[in-house]
Amino acid sequence: MPVDTLSRVFTALADPTRRDMVARLAVADATVNQLAEPYQISVQAVYKHLRLLEQAGMVRRLPGPQPRPVHLETEALDLLDEWVERYRRKAEQRYQRLDRVLAELNETEKPEEHQA
Repeated sequence: MPVDTLSRVFTALADPTRRDMVARLAVADATVNQLAEPYQISVQAVYKHLRLLEQAGMVRRLPGPQPRPVHLETEALDLLDEWVERYRRKAEQRYQRLDRVLAELNETEKPEEHQA
């Protein structure tokens, strides 16, 4: 079964180091060495994290001479946002239906409370 883009994005974001890299790249582009600075991991490990983010379509390295800056691609975030928003809307609609049912139940129970 081929892995779809959304699954690759979720897989890439499953790791806290990669989520932190995405958060930092949301502020500004950075080179691999700049991205590696705050972590207690090798530059090779940073490259492995970046490869997963690249495969998910979340980042790309800009062409040009070394060191090449890494750039955050917002299309993958848009894909995530659309997925989350779709299910948030469905859940909210379900809760609104439940609120209406509970309100109707409260209205039908009120007269009985006064009679007792």
